[in-house]
Amino acid sequence: MTTKPKARIYNWRRKRQGPADAEARADAISRIRKATQPPEAANDAQTSELEKIKAEGLTGRQLRIARKLAQKNGVEADSDYDAVRLLRKKGIDPFERSSLLDLAAEKKRVEDETKDKVTIQLPQPILQSPETLPGPEMSPAERRNYEIGQIQKDIARRRRRKLFALFARLAVFVLLPTLVVGTYFYRFATPMYASDSAFSILQADGGGASFGGFLAGTQYATAQDSVATQEFLESKDALLRLERDMGFSEIFKQDWIDPIQRLSPDASLEETHKLYMRMITIGYDPSDGIIRMEVAAPTPDIAVAISDRLLSYAEDTINGLSELKREDQMRDAVASFELAQEARNKAQEALIEAQLQGALLDPENVLAGLRGRINTLEAQLQDKELQLASLLDNLRPNQAKVDGVRAEIARFEEVLEELNAEMLDVSAGENSLVRLTLRIQTAQADLAARDMMLQAAMQQMETTRTEANRKVRYLTVSVNPVPSQDPTYPRKFENTILAFLLFAGIYLLISLTASVLREQVSS
Repeated sequence: MTTKPKARIYNWRRKRQGPADAEARADAISRIRKATQPPEAANDAQTSELEKIKAEGLTGRQLRIARKLAQKNGVEADSDYDAVRLLRKKGIDPFERSSLLDLAAEKKRVEDETKDKVTIQLPQPILQSPETLPGPEMSPAERRNYEIGQIQKDIARRRRRKLFALFARLAVFVLLPTLVVGTYFYRFATPMYASDSAFSILQADGGGASFGGFLAGTQYATAQDSVATQEFLESKDALLRLERDMGFSEIFKQDWIDPIQRLSPDASLEETHKLYMRMITIGYDPSDGIIRMEVAAPTPDIAVAISDRLLSYAEDTINGLSELKREDQMRDAVASFELAQEARNKAQEALIEAQLQGALLDPENVLAGLRGRINTLEAQLQDKELQLASLLDNLRPNQAKVDGVRAEIARFEEVLEELNAEMLDVSAGENSLVRLTLRIQTAQADLAARDMMLQAAMQQMETTRTEANRKVRYLTVSVNPVPSQDPTYPRKFENTILAFLLFAGIYLLISLTASVLREQVSS
């Protein structure tokens, strides 16, 4: 360690006297030392010097600089540490800034000599910096602390620069867009007034013993109708009806509305529907079966008018769905009733035709009358025969009474023969009373059966009508739209915070993606 001030003095003297004198003096000193020291002592001294140099904790960069300086000065060294030792023996400090400057100046001088072979040597003033002046050199610990301090300052400087760049990027990509969005919401956005309403779809059903009766009267019984009504109110069909009744697009084409919420004069149906979906919010809650609707408009009265129109459209839709379901349920019952009624009419016409064929409305009664008369005459004839037999039982009967009874029996027999002949006459042939009676009885049985079928069809139709009437849906408004006094939209603070979070999330996503890509490319 005592040779370092001497090395600085030698270096200073070498610069004062010239490079040639300094090198000659250093060679002479090294030869004298080698000649005066024994070989074993020289090796021990060299080993101890190398151990001291290694203990200094030199970096790889310092060792490379020492090797380059050794090659420049023509010093043959076995290793980098040996190069440091030999350079110090020659009076050259490889880690001094002046040596590095000499190395750079020598390189530049060689380049200048190659460019210009003829140079004019003129006396030049010698400028010495304070760093090249001889002075006390720092110890390895002090140098290490100095270098650590420089590294820490460099790290702090880099951190400040990175933080400044980070804040600049955040200001450009997050804060500035958030400021623009907040300025729009607070200064330029047109206030919108909202009217809230709520309605539900109920079913007029008294319940039943079937499984469907357990769901009747609950929100699950009308869930499909509620969803269908919500879909209709959000569709272009409702928009077209609203456009036809109120001129929805003309309301938002006025000049005093801000350009973002204003419709262009030649706006298409799709653009109008997008604005319609932004201004109208409809939500169905399946837990309680209530549909909530919020309508926003530039004025409170327009918002209430649009809400009333939409409620009327919803009521018409529910009535149409109920009527359609009722017609679907009644269609089969009515068709069955009409078929039964038509068959009954045909059976009645067949009965009338059968009765008109024999010119008798009731041939069965005619036959019954004939049978009754024959039976009566036969009974009277039997009585007269018994009376004649009782008269003939006398030993001396009254001839006048006997003749009278016999005459009456003859008349009864003649009448019976005529009645039997008439009975035979009406029973023979295709148009006989018997056949006509059978036809009439068949027609009457068919008519009775058709009457029973017609009665069953009528009962089924009435049952179906009652069931359909119990399942009719109807719309009930629980909350009517009321004009608001204060604007509901835009929600300035909430929208500004949302914009800040959105821009911050986008910036974070892009930064993470760029960092991952940079790491992948660098690796």
